Amino acid sequence: MRIHFTGVAGAGMSAAALMMRGAGHEVSGSDEDVFPPMSTYVESLGFPFHRVFDAANLPADLDVLVLGTSAKLGGEGNPEVAAARARGVRVTTFPEMVGQATLGRENTVVAGSFGKSTCTALMAHVLRQAGLDVGWMVGAISPSLPATGHWGAASQVVLEGDEYIVSASDRRSKFVLYHPREVLLTSLVHDHVNAFPTFADYQAPFRDLLRLLPADGLLVAREGPSIRAIVGEAASRVVWYDTQPCGGWWAQGVVYGDVTRFVLMRPDGATLALTTTLLGEHNIENIVGVSAYLLERGLVSEAALAAGVASFSGIRRRLDRLTTRSAVPVIEGFGSSYEKARSAIEALLLHYPHRPLTVVFEPHTFSWRSRDALSWYDTVFEGAARVLIVPPPVHGADSHHQSSFDEILARAAATGVPVEGARNAQEVTRALSGLNGDEVVLLLSSGPLLGLPDSLPAVFDALYGDAAA
Repeated sequence: MRIHFTGVAGAGMSAAALMMRGAGHEVSGSDEDVFPPMSTYVESLGFPFHRVFDAANLPADLDVLVLGTSAKLGGEGNPEVAAARARGVRVTTFPEMVGQATLGRENTVVAGSFGKSTCTALMAHVLRQAGLDVGWMVGAISPSLPATGHWGAASQVVLEGDEYIVSASDRRSKFVLYHPREVLLTSLVHDHVNAFPTFADYQAPFRDLLRLLPADGLLVAREGPSIRAIVGEAASRVVWYDTQPCGGWWAQGVVYGDVTRFVLMRPDGATLALTTTLLGEHNIENIVGVSAYLLERGLVSEAALAAGVASFSGIRRRLDRLTTRSAVPVIEGFGSSYEKARSAIEALLLHYPHRPLTVVFEPHTFSWRSRDALSWYDTVFEGAARVLIVPPPVHGADSHHQSSFDEILARAAATGVPVEGARNAQEVTRALSGLNGDEVVLLLSSGPLLGLPDSLPAVFDALYGDAAA
């Protein structure tokens, strides 16, 4: 088939496009107002990529158009969608396509409010390093994988399972279309408040996902009351994991550093020493979950697991150090939700305990911009010495109760943490140009953050590089 992806620079869309190309289909794509790292990544993939939406982008012999879910794509009003409809071309979504394409394979779905991108990439990396040609779909870029999506020759496919809705007209969660045989469930806290106003609303699709597991399947789940409350929906075998002692798999004796070391404790009392260069307690949790899954399934040996974990370099935007010479590290985190933002902040407080932490934050997602989630600002920046907040975007603002920039600043400042507003990249750069040299800076967003991840590292290497020498 010939398939065109409208909104191809979305992380899931580009991964799905690569899977379909690997399955033998011809693919092309288009997107607008996209930013690194995904924009430059898609440009490198070797299929036609257009930086504007236009009916002329559609191949004459197009079979399927895949439409992403972002509000900026314009939905049915997008000229590519309108042209495809007029020509009688089928219009679908990437979760529908991936679900249909992988029907009959052994699908492992990695789901959860946070941790799923890292866990999916780590699982795929360890299996690949062990010589297994599994398929995968990861909603983020990992330097440890050749691509975000891969078809694979083995029967197993590892899929990052997003709980967000398929489309404005299809309110199902994406992951329920993936007919899972196994599930790794990393977390369950209220997120995507625009689509799931209450926690009960948010829990519902996860319950649906677990009901899809076959009786001979496997659920590996993070220990905790919110997940305990829904595991009864699964007919499969359930295995638990945690960073603390529990009835399943857990981490003992964690020693944090540039290389963090700990002992993986098995349910039978056996142990395995593991090392990682990933930052933060949340990544120890991720490693324990993936290890529990792979060893419970007998997919890799202990030696292969340890080697794969040690060599895994994480995923882009999840605590990447962007500076090379600066005495003040600039580190980029992913802050699409409260838990993700908070885990990034806690990781830097853990690894840089004696450095004042400055956070540069963009409230990019609907949840961060919603008045219904203003309470997130009450505690998210705890431990930071200084917070700079840039204005929220406006796309999709009419779909939820969007907070104003002033409301966000006031709510965050009411906590007592020093908070400043910065309306453009120049204001942020000026605010950070007189540091003492002992700080650490965290850039935190799921959006472009005024281009600062690209522009600020060179400024810091010039300003603070001599101090590092």
